[in-house]
Amino acid sequence: MKLSDNIHLAEKLFLVPVEKFFTGIYNNNNLTSHGIDHHRRVWNYAKELLYYMKEDVSDPLFIQKLLITCYLHDIGMATDTGTRHGRYSMRFCMQFLNECKLNESDFMDVLQAIEYHDIKEYQDSSQHNLLLTILSVADDLDAFGYTGIYRYAEIYLKRGISYDKIGKLVLENAAKRFEHLSLVFKDSNDLVKKYEKKYSILTNFFNLYNNSIDNYKFNSGIKSGYCGIIEIISESLNNQVSSEKNILENRFSDDNIISGFFESLLLE
Repeated sequence: MKLSDNIHLAEKLFLVPVEKFFTGIYNNNNLTSHGIDHHRRVWNYAKELLYYMKEDVSDPLFIQKLLITCYLHDIGMATDTGTRHGRYSMRFCMQFLNECKLNESDFMDVLQAIEYHDIKEYQDSSQHNLLLTILSVADDLDAFGYTGIYRYAEIYLKRGISYDKIGKLVLENAAKRFEHLSLVFKDSNDLVKKYEKKYSILTNFFNLYNNSIDNYKFNSGIKSGYCGIIEIISESLNNQVSSEKNILENRFSDDNIISGFFESLLLE
């Protein structure tokens, strides 16, 4: 069977049950940037990456494992939104395997990939688990562009990182992600170039944010520019407003930078 056929088979077998399981666990969590839509995008990125892998990734079981890995890697954030949420995601994955009557011992590579995907130092473990390699890059791709800006802002604010530190930390973390993409797919220049554009959107935003933060007054009641966008995301997080509602409400802001950002986010 062709790769595309095995992808279709994996989706036929697992897409409905894994999405049902995910929404049953994560549905009431207000960190919407890491909800079901994030996992759908990561799976779509992973499907694209399969066609660029040097290794043989056409095995039906491997692709089925990859789908499960992509869909459950961040489910642990329903319990803990910290930097090592992967261990909680792994436990939920064990529950999913049990509900599907799948033998846990046959999915140890899935559990390992989920548990360690949140380590962005990209240590040697990724070299021994192809699921982890693909998941890590696919997850990183969703950290770029306008979507990445929103996701970074929401999770960093959720973790209590202050306004003045967010920009620097995002740029440092994103640089590691893009470097990893460039290394893993060093022979696929077209792929790297494609996502370099989205990476540039992210870095340009936070460089401009860093340049304007000294002259911006947070909590003044007046929101403008790049800092205003981060403040809006902070308020929506504190008020438990969904990402979707926040985007729709702010795309018509009187501030061109704010409205432009949320309009671009909606279209991405």
